[in-house]
Order: sequence, then C-alpha cells, then structure tokens
Amino acid sequence: MSSVCDRSGTLLMAGVFAFAFLSTTACNPAPAEAANEGAPPAVPVAVGPVPGPGEAAASPTNPYSGNPVALAEGRRLFVYYNCYGCHGGHGGGGMGPSLRDPKWKYGDSDAQVFASIAEGRGEGMPAWGTKVPQEQIWKLVGYLKSMRTPSEPDPPEQQ
Repeated sequence: MSSVCDRSGTLLMAGVFAFAFLSTTACNPAPAEAANEGAPPAVPVAVGPVPGPGEAAASPTNPYSGNPVALAEGRRLFVYYNCYGCHGGHGGGGMGPSLRDPKWKYGDSDAQVFASIAEGRGEGMPAWGTKVPQEQIWKLVGYLKSMRTPSEPDPPEQQ
C-alpha cells in the first residue's frame, strides 16, 4: 500500500510543479517575436481618430520646424525620393494632388502630414514609414509646410 501512496504523492507533487510552471509562464509571456534585423523601427505616430470621449491625444511636433537647414534638406529629400514624380517639381500637383494648396484633404498639421507620408493614403499615396527614417519624414514635413511662405527653399519662379 505504501508504494501506491508514494506514487500518488509523486504524481501530486509533479502536478503542483506543472501548475506552478504554467501559471508563472502564463503571467509572464515570452516577448513578442523581434523584428527582422535591419528593419526600421515602427512609426510611433497615432494615425486617425482615437476612439473614446473628448480627450485629444497630444500631437507630436516637428523637431525641425523653422530650421532653414532642415527645410533645405527637406527640399533635397523631396527630389531624392521622387516626390515630384507625383506631386510636381515644386509640389504644384500632377498625378498626385497639389501640396501648395492651403487646405489638405487629410489635414495640414505637422502630425497629420507626417501620418500621410508615413502611413500612406488610400487614393494612391504609398506608405513610406518603413522605408524612410523618421528624421527625414520630419524634414519633408518641414519643407512641405514651408511652401507658399518666404522661408521656402528654392521656390518656383513667378511668371
């Protein structure tokens, strides 16, 4: 009879250890699968409306706003990434909409323009957030926002 008690005690102890192991691993799940090496980090900009009552989320601000060197770099990036292929040489429009208009369909705040570039838009704007570093997107935003202002680098010639 003692051998049955020894076995049931051993089984009971094994069950306790299994329960303890499972409960600690369930409370502390393994970290999510890591991104592939070399993949750009996720874009931490909230896109679209935030559900829930009235509290507006804080919008990120452009760290390069008003910096003339960054605006010139934004112009260079506009050409380098071939943005003019769709939006025209100075953002006046083409296959894509004009970026020189005072009102934009998806909003004209720095955060909204950043989101349009990073996440893309359903009517033809590709998402660039996984291909273009955030610093460069902010410089592009600065350049786009400088259009129609005296601080615009390389403005179009008036005819």
